Amino acid sequence: MPEFQTWQLLLFPLFFGLGWLAARVDIKQVVRESRSLPASYFKGLNFLLNEEPDKAIDAFNEVVRVAPETIELHFALGSLFRRRGELERAIRLHQGLADREGLPAEVQLQALSELGQDYMKAGLLDRAEEVFTRLRGTARDDEARRALLEIFQLEKDWERAIQIAADMPGLASPKEVAHYHCELAEREMANSRWDSAREHLETALSLDRACVRATLAVGELRARDSDDGAAIALWQRIENQNPVYLALAAPRLMAAYRRQGRVEEGLRLLRGYLERYPSLDLLDYVFRFVFEHEGAAAARLLARDELQRNPTLLGLDRFLEARLQELDGQERADAELMKSAVSAHTRRHARNRCTACGFKARQHYWRCPACGGWETYPPRRVEDMDFTA
Repeated sequence: MPEFQTWQLLLFPLFFGLGWLAARVDIKQVVRESRSLPASYFKGLNFLLNEEPDKAIDAFNEVVRVAPETIELHFALGSLFRRRGELERAIRLHQGLADREGLPAEVQLQALSELGQDYMKAGLLDRAEEVFTRLRGTARDDEARRALLEIFQLEKDWERAIQIAADMPGLASPKEVAHYHCELAEREMANSRWDSAREHLETALSLDRACVRATLAVGELRARDSDDGAAIALWQRIENQNPVYLALAAPRLMAAYRRQGRVEEGLRLLRGYLERYPSLDLLDYVFRFVFEHEGAAAARLLARDELQRNPTLLGLDRFLEARLQELDGQERADAELMKSAVSAHTRRHARNRCTACGFKARQHYWRCPACGGWETYPPRRVEDMDFTA
């Protein structure tokens, strides 16, 4: 180890002196900049620290009024207005920035973008579309396209959604574009334009071979043409595409088997699906079909077996429903009381849930109403036993 030299002690005062000098320079800079800010700015910060957002907003508004050059504070305040739902104030602020002369082009583009977001949050989609259309071809072109795609989806303008997705590869996934074509196909089917519907469904399946929605619709067209055998074969493919969606195919399959006089074969198929892919909806459908075609005893045995494999309130509710047909007198009255209580909880707590955002509802959506995700809302009800809901 080298020996410590006495002269090295002189370095310590030097280092301390340089640190003190740097700190003084920084402090002077901070003080000089802070003196240029209005007192309202510091009041606003103090209100924020004390969790008084309303007073903070008033204070920052005063800063914006007396010091219009504080552009970043304008944007921060506008975003705060939008998050709090004060959309009129956000719109006025961002519109004022967008119209102000002498601002750098980048700042005006940002103001337009924020204004478009304000309009979207307020549900003024036509105005939002106008703003984002103005941003096309600018430095915020990508952002404008994404916003326009969302607007077209909200407006159900699927033709333009398809066009803008084609103009910017990667903006929407093939699965999403396939759903746009399915939306158009459903519209064509509703207007009896069958050939056009088929074209859209073929395009959807070419984009996404696992598109259950298109498979369901193509099967419906085959069934409409009295080709139930082809429809059944198509709907059976859903097991390989995504078995979660078999609950949507079950009533269609059973209707086709019934028209062909093959009810027992159809029930065997659905029983097999229920055994391999248990779900509340599939249990509900199969129970109804068994009850109708094989009677209460067979339905009760089905529900009992499902209860043993997958204990659920819905399974218990269906078991009691079938059991009621075999009871009378006081036993029937007691069973009816139990079923009434179980049914109430089943209706309240059995819901579909979005796998992306957790949004819950009683029906199935191809696109989540909350987060806008496609196929994030599977037709698989879950029993959420949160009794505070």
